[in-house]
Amino acid sequence: MKKLMLAIAVAAAFAPTAYAAAPAAAKELAMPAYGKDKPIPVPKIAKHTLKNGLTVWIVPRDGLPRVDYVLAVRGAGFAADAPTTPAFANMLAGLLNEGTAKRDSRAIAEAAQGMGGSVAASATSDGIVVQANALRSQAAPMMDLLAEVARTPSFPEGEVKLAKANALQALRVSETQPSFRAERAISRAIYGEHPYSRTTPTVESINAVSQDMLRTEHTRRMRPDHALLVITGPVKEAEALKLAENAFGDWKANGPSLADAPVTPSAKPARILLQRDGSVQSTLRLGSPGIAASSEDQIPLRLASTILGGGFSSRVNINLREAKGYTYGASAGARLNRAGGAIVGGADVRNEVSGAALTEFFSEYKRIGSELVPAKEMEMNKRYVAGGYLISNQQQRAVASTLAANWLIGLPAEFLGEYVPRIQKVTPEQVRAVAKKYYAPENQSIVVVGDQKAVGEQLKAFGEFTVLEK
Repeated sequence: MKKLMLAIAVAAAFAPTAYAAAPAAAKELAMPAYGKDKPIPVPKIAKHTLKNGLTVWIVPRDGLPRVDYVLAVRGAGFAADAPTTPAFANMLAGLLNEGTAKRDSRAIAEAAQGMGGSVAASATSDGIVVQANALRSQAAPMMDLLAEVARTPSFPEGEVKLAKANALQALRVSETQPSFRAERAISRAIYGEHPYSRTTPTVESINAVSQDMLRTEHTRRMRPDHALLVITGPVKEAEALKLAENAFGDWKANGPSLADAPVTPSAKPARILLQRDGSVQSTLRLGSPGIAASSEDQIPLRLASTILGGGFSSRVNINLREAKGYTYGASAGARLNRAGGAIVGGADVRNEVSGAALTEFFSEYKRIGSELVPAKEMEMNKRYVAGGYLISNQQQRAVASTLAANWLIGLPAEFLGEYVPRIQKVTPEQVRAVAKKYYAPENQSIVVVGDQKAVGEQLKAFGEFTVLEK
């Protein structure tokens, strides 16, 4: 006890000195000023067009002895899916490397691994992307394998059957997740019957897939005059162009050219409650029509979206998570496609604060559309956007993917180097203007996945909700 009392006395005696020294210590330990932002190194992009219409962009890069290829086919994605077969593009893309005229799925995988790389495909709203990579010494055979997978898939019956079974199982699991139901519903509210709403499958659409359908759609969608091939790595321009010519030069388009996706329509705000019996929390989504990726407003809108809900330090997250404690995370932002986009915000919140959370969302939407963002907050978010973009585009495979993704949504190759400088020039007035235009609360649809008994009364303040079981 005596030792304890002595320790307390010593601590008390030295406490004033310690507190007195704190301001001086803090001043000495102050963080230095940020260094000047570095621009993204803009690579030299050699552009060519083959006789069959295939666009080829070559980006020579020194470094690792590895080549990266990205083949992007515009118009082959979800926007090309029929209303009766939503998300068919996912099945089509996923089966490209499961068998070709020459090899089965195992032989394709073993060939890719033997070259020190891989080959795979995926679908987006605006296209299908096939990516491949290999050791520099295997540049030619990997280009041939990429062409084989993209041009001559066989869609074996066994692989189609397996893919359908897996898709049905995945859909059953997804249907149990409130976020899946919320995203599907808000997409329908924003896009209506537009093809961009067809990104999730149904049991009927999965069961309808057949080998003949896959072959027919592959012939219709995969065509050189709607495709871009990006080649990056330690290869010279002439060599890369020759590789592309050898693998894709005799690729021919079949049938009429694919039609572009129509411009996304305007939509009347909807109020939808998806019933989830016994749910202890609500999954919220707010959404409205946005803009095409090539729109003049896209740069300030990207920054406004980052400030509002694009990161951990964004306004809606700080408000709903840190200040109010309603959720583990909240977000809001713009989604940009070739023919139009969407504005989507959301969070998972406790039942008892469902209405209050919507109120805070709308409060932040109003604030950013009526008040100028302070200079310090503007600077912080510009640095966040620029830094993230620079980091994400350090590797050559990322550069190839970014170039292809930008091309699919209508942005030129030069956008790769223009993005950060354009973000840095955005003014608070521009942020306020685009936020007022695209985040106007009165234009937002609301989707809530939850239990009507628990949250129905709170939602009355936001309009009349249609209650749906699915």
